[in-house]
Amino acid sequence: MVSVRALRPLFIGIWLVVVTGALYFYFFRRDLVQNELHDALSATALAAAAIYLFLGSIRAFTLIPAAFLIVAALPLFQPVPLLVLTLVGILVSSASIYWFSESLHLDEVFERKHKNRVAQMKTVLQRNEMAIIIGWAFFPLTPTDLICYVCGALRVDFKKFLLGILIGEGSICAIYVFLGDYVRRLLPFGP
Repeated sequence: MVSVRALRPLFIGIWLVVVTGALYFYFFRRDLVQNELHDALSATALAAAAIYLFLGSIRAFTLIPAAFLIVAALPLFQPVPLLVLTLVGILVSSASIYWFSESLHLDEVFERKHKNRVAQMKTVLQRNEMAIIIGWAFFPLTPTDLICYVCGALRVDFKKFLLGILIGEGSICAIYVFLGDYVRRLLPFGP
């Protein structure tokens, strides 16, 4: 069985190719996308949403932050649908990490990379679960997947866990989406 760690460079490479291609077409071949592919893109909006949702759902297993997917998708989706798709993907991937935290052997990855953080999180989390989950999920420099793993290992109440992830990630992702869309529109090559 191939480990998630072994596949990470492949996922990062695929992500880089997709993002580079999307940025190239958006900035340098925009006429092609707008004129010739407009009908095709509108017909495949559902397919694009499904692909984005799929990537968002498996993103946690690659340990790639959600912000990267958001930045790549900003030119493709309106802000509200993008936020909804992002949050659904985050909830699916977070629930997967939670439920399969023991069988995925993520403990080896997280405890090897973040041994002190995992130990601290277990101690602190037992005292004030909801506030810690929300704060951890909101703070952009902390891996949300780590809190999902810890909550799964400690079997924190699942509803409380998902609500905390939704509030924390929902807040930071809303900032990314709406601020990113605003900045994109300010740029001279924006829509």
